[in-house]
Amino acid sequence: MTSNPDVFRQTNLANESNEYIAQRDHLRLAEIELMLHQEKVAEMRRQLPQGPEIQDYVFEEGPADLNAGDSPVRTVRMSQLFARADRALIIYHFMFGRKNTKPCPMCTAWIDCMNGIAPPISPKTSISP
Repeated sequence: MTSNPDVFRQTNLANESNEYIAQRDHLRLAEIELMLHQEKVAEMRRQLPQGPEIQDYVFEEGPADLNAGDSPVRTVRMSQLFARADRALIIYHFMFGRKNTKPCPMCTAWIDCMNGIAPPISPKTSISP
């Protein structure tokens, strides 16, 4: 990797030494190289042939009303969670039982963010919280 003097630098800090500038530029070029390699690996992943068929797991889902106790329980097959065969599936396992007095802050933060996350990814995914 060699430094390119024609490349515009976004930041110019006061009192930057020539050694700092050279090492920072070396790091920038390494980051670009890494990004290009990640994109190459991602393309290789997309070109993989179809893998083996996945077992159609059965999930047990508790009641929608958390005050109702632990029943009724209904079973849901993984295949029922996909909106279409060509979509990825995102599942968030949110556990909150009747003995809990407060929900997990991280779980509720994630669930609260679904409104913002769902629209841009929903054309290619099925979301099942």
